[in-house]
Amino acid sequence: MKLPESQRSRLKIPLGILLPDSDTSRQRVLQEIPDDSYVITVGDRTTEKLIEFGVVPSLQITDGLEKRISRPHPELAEKRYAKDLSVTTTLMEVDNPPSEITQEGIDAIRKAFSLPPPVRIHVNGEEDLLVIPACMYAPAGATVMYGQPNQGLVIVGVNSEVRNKTRALLEMMGGM
Repeated sequence: MKLPESQRSRLKIPLGILLPDSDTSRQRVLQEIPDDSYVITVGDRTTEKLIEFGVVPSLQITDGLEKRISRPHPELAEKRYAKDLSVTTTLMEVDNPPSEITQEGIDAIRKAFSLPPPVRIHVNGEEDLLVIPACMYAPAGATVMYGQPNQGLVIVGVNSEVRNKTRALLEMMGGM
């Protein structure tokens, strides 16, 4: 499913609250995550930031890029906090070209929700649009976080309104 050029502007509207870069402190971000929430990060910097804050996202979707520039994938939480955590991240890999959402990407996200967390999906291509199926298929009450380029961090509480918005976006791309 490919994003039509005419619809790109729709995706610039955050799906949740936008914390400006200047306000993304550990304390501020943790305020927005309900207790026992299934936390999903989409993006390398977002995933890295949460792990730096001591939060191990349940599902991490990364592509080894930041603003389309190659970078190392974020360090796995168990490597960063090996003495403090007894977790092992399940790694998956998918192909998902830029400006697209592949069925392979959707299937991996759906499968990830059935696995014990944490799970990291390494994307060959681009992970940005995978926030759409992540919101659609996330457990109720999950928190999805992704970066809004040059603006800040978007934090989305998954509810029926968010599911409806993301379903409409996927349908507009020719999916569902």
